[in-house]
Amino acid sequence: MSIITLTTDLGLKDYYVAGIKGSILSQLPDANIIDVSHEIPAFNIGVAAFCLKNCYKDFPEGSIHIIGVQPEADEYTKHLVIKHQGHYFIGADNGMFSLLFDQNPDEIFEINIISDEDKRTFPTKNIFVTVACHIGRGGTMELIGNKIDNIAERTNFQPVIEENVIRGMAMYIDSYGNVTTNITSSLFNIVGKNRDFSIVFRRSDYNIHELKFNYNEVPEGEKLALFSTNNHLEIAINKGNASKLFGIKLSDIIRIEFKNQKNEDSVKIF
Repeated sequence: MSIITLTTDLGLKDYYVAGIKGSILSQLPDANIIDVSHEIPAFNIGVAAFCLKNCYKDFPEGSIHIIGVQPEADEYTKHLVIKHQGHYFIGADNGMFSLLFDQNPDEIFEINIISDEDKRTFPTKNIFVTVACHIGRGGTMELIGNKIDNIAERTNFQPVIEENVIRGMAMYIDSYGNVTTNITSSLFNIVGKNRDFSIVFRRSDYNIHELKFNYNEVPEGEKLALFSTNNHLEIAINKGNASKLFGIKLSDIIRIEFKNQKNEDSVKIF
């Protein structure tokens, strides 16, 4: 039984996701279809890559991952099928794969399936599904693609580092309103050097001055910061919504200042 995962920005209001799943089952009746997310913000390949990156290794090798975010091809954007670390990935070469992988993938093929003109507006269903089912039946990438060497590069905003400051970014907000930043625990430790710090918001009574290991270390409704299982700094409220309370949106800047002999540290969100 083949495992096929779906990551899209299609939402669940319309019939699009049902059409994709129906097409898979028509071609591969015993497929095990898993939804990663259909609530990716529209056209946001960074969030799509983040979501899939944080879960695809939990699936068994041989799993097939369809990414339907900005899926259209043009003269600059190819459709690719990729094999990396024993998994297959199908999507548009719009920079998303460079955000998904930490190094160049093991094998890359440009998909050469010819689609009818009237089917090109829904490549996730009419091209990516066909490729996924071909692989699920044991087909090879060589039969449906031409091997290439590289993927399109796109770089996420990287934290800016000064002597006593890290300027990061809110890179993901989950359904609970927890805010994941692009500040990793290793970066925090290298710059912080065990110094005191604060996370400073627009209101000083919202400031956070210490890290926790889990949400229940603070009372319900209390703010906290911790490093989540993906080793990124997370700002949260125990059984609350940090994004709404602090007014944090995707791509907002998060500033961490560490204490030195002359200045008290702070973390600011602009």
